[in-house]
Amino acid sequence: MSFDEEWSAARAAAGSNAAMRLNQAPAPAPGGGGGADLALHQDQIGAIGSEAYELHTRLQTDGKHAATATTEAAGALTREGFASGAALLKANTVWEGQVKTLVAACATISNGLNYSVSSHAKDEQQLHADFTASAIDTYLK
Repeated sequence: MSFDEEWSAARAAAGSNAAMRLNQAPAPAPGGGGGADLALHQDQIGAIGSEAYELHTRLQTDGKHAATATTEAAGALTREGFASGAALLKANTVWEGQVKTLVAACATISNGLNYSVSSHAKDEQQLHADFTASAIDTYLK
């Protein structure tokens, strides 16, 4: 069977199958906007930021624990004339680069989330201060 024949058969099968829809999102739930896809609270953001910081701290040490032994093994292999010594040294260099990238990403996540929590709290305090100082506050009391 050629590609064109298979494609025609697949289209015909899709057309006869009422449950299959192409290029279409599912219909929204009755009553409007549907359910929320994502809900995230400040305590959750803070916990994620703390986990990212902890991972950052651990990676700085745990990601390098084999560096000395690997470098020594690569040197020994190279001195004995094995090409795998250079390959092992290159693998270690790539590993160290990946660990540095991951440590930097964890720091970015941790700092960004901590900043978001702090900034949001300051914004909330300012809004509360503005609201209580406004004329609206007198009408609500």
